[in-house]
Formats: sequence, structure tokens, C-alpha cells
Amino acid sequence: MTPLHRFGDLLRNSLLAVPLPLVRTVILTLLAGLCLWVLLLPQEAVARRDASGQRTANLRPWALLALAIQVVIYALF
Repeated sequence: MTPLHRFGDLLRNSLLAVPLPLVRTVILTLLAGLCLWVLLLPQEAVARRDASGQRTANLRPWALLALAIQVVIYALF
């Protein structure tokens, strides 16, 4: 075996040692943190504007919906 094979085996065995509930918790925590960050963004950062500068859409609800769907998927499956 080459040193690269040994490194690959070490990496694979290390990753297999991580318990899946811990991985799920980390992912859900990251998604919850992203939801909080989206909620705390200033209005200028979440508003889409047309060429004349008029606000045409608020992107915050759509971002929260996308993140909520991901939270549900990771929490249930």
C-alpha cells in the first residue's frame, strides 16, 4: 500500500467514527443559525430592486422557506 492509501484509510476510519446523531445536530444547528442570520439582515440586504430603484420583492420569506424545508428534511430523515 502506498502512503496515499494509508492516508485514505485513516481518513475513512476517522469519519466513520463520528456518530450520525452528532452530524445531524451540527447540520440542524447550522441551518438554525442561518435562519437567525436571515432574520437579522437589514432590509436593504433582502429587498430586490428594479432598475429605477423601486423595491419589487422581499426575499427574506423565500430564504426562510427554503431553510425551513431543509430543516424539516434533515430532522425527519
